[in-house]
Amino acid sequence: MKLLRYRAGEEIRPGLLDSEGAVRDLSAHVPDITGEVLDDATLNRLAGLDPQMLPPVEGAPALAPCVGQTGKFLGIGLNYTDHAEEMGMALPEHPILFLKATSSIVGANDDVILPRGSVAADWEVELGAVIGSAAKYVTEEDALKHVAGYCVINDVSERDFQTKLTGQWTKGKSCDTFGPIGPWLVTRDEVPDPQNLWLTCDVNGDRRQTGNTSTMVFSVAQIISHLSQLMTLHPGDVIATGTPPGVGMGAKPEPVYLKPGDVMRLEIEGLGVQTQKVRADGE
Repeated sequence: MKLLRYRAGEEIRPGLLDSEGAVRDLSAHVPDITGEVLDDATLNRLAGLDPQMLPPVEGAPALAPCVGQTGKFLGIGLNYTDHAEEMGMALPEHPILFLKATSSIVGANDDVILPRGSVAADWEVELGAVIGSAAKYVTEEDALKHVAGYCVINDVSERDFQTKLTGQWTKGKSCDTFGPIGPWLVTRDEVPDPQNLWLTCDVNGDRRQTGNTSTMVFSVAQIISHLSQLMTLHPGDVIATGTPPGVGMGAKPEPVYLKPGDVMRLEIEGLGVQTQKVRADGE
């Protein structure tokens, strides 16, 4: 099942994508796609609905972030062996954790806006895991049971802010619009093995990133188990699980960064496509 949120004027409404790629309205069944409706019982109830009996949404509605009211937006750094190699950094002993402000979250096809002073904005296609039930001190074996579903995330990163402003990576990760999520949330029953998914990112039609989640240093299950030892993961929390090689910062002979007018296209096998245009703040 592919759950989504779409814009209807000033409102955001819940929906799902049917087998023919049409958006169907879920407003009569849930108020929104948030942590409150991501438990297994509710997801099973929604899965039991006949999509053909749901009201069709006319046209091609603009998509909002596929999950609303996110409490925590957690990121994992250097989590692909080949990405760590391109960055010239040693593999971490434990998952590297940083936070992205929830105010960075936007829809999958919304513009990415470069903040004032940005000179080194970068792309990062990532598998997102969305928590469906509270996870505290969970084992690796049970960790994926706490996942409602998966989505595409662009962990847009301003490298100068991240590395030169003194402090944590969060500064370069949290700018407004730096967290496109979606286009939809694919429930975990449709993703039998999150460690065997292809990811790609194109910039202006040129393939920049190609990777597979099989090369993660820490699996999704290991990440969730580890984080749950440190904090309770709540329904609706979003985890960006790391990026494969091909980021702009690692380009040779010199880094390549985003500029106004650039277009990014990100795709994860079975999870959909994002497309964002880059513009400067104030344009």
